[in-house]
Amino acid sequence: MQNFSVLLFLVISTFSLIFADTETDYPAVCPEIVSKNEWGARGALKVEYSVYPLDYVIIHHTVTPECHDLLRCSDLLKSMQNYHMDSHKFHDIGYNFVIGGDGKVYEGRGWHKVGAHTKGYNTRSLGIAFIGNFINKLPNEQQLQAGKDLIQCAEELQELDYHYKLHGARQVSATQSPGLTLYHEIQNWPHFSKRI
Repeated sequence: MQNFSVLLFLVISTFSLIFADTETDYPAVCPEIVSKNEWGARGALKVEYSVYPLDYVIIHHTVTPECHDLLRCSDLLKSMQNYHMDSHKFHDIGYNFVIGGDGKVYEGRGWHKVGAHTKGYNTRSLGIAFIGNFINKLPNEQQLQAGKDLIQCAEELQELDYHYKLHGARQVSATQSPGLTLYHEIQNWPHFSKRI
């Protein structure tokens, strides 16, 4: 009888672990993050983990059409991931996170993973891209707020060094990203630095 009780305890404990809620308790400021599974991503060919806290946040724009709902954003992300993996031979989508016009944050490579967004900075930065072309216009308010919330979330999760620097991709790479209008906007955000 005692063996049966021990066995029953082990079975119940195992099921509890398997079916337990495994979501991390994120700080309240953290925006909802649409997982790669939810948007239909391909599996990464290889994963390289980053050492955190990270020193930089690099802001990009995707220079694609905009999207304003889960279905359209998912389609754009799948296309972007295919382009990054098939044409550029990246192991996955290049960015750590991507922000849609629906105000949702979409997981790219995610937390603790080296991106492929800014040569020379990938191992020590968080790459965040806004879906759309922001040379002549700003992302909508939902997108901008989601970006600010994601960065604050990264701070509270200690993903970023206390003295991290925020840059537009154009500051550290030969690109127009994140677009001139968005670049002017992020100069008003905390931790923006003109110094490299």
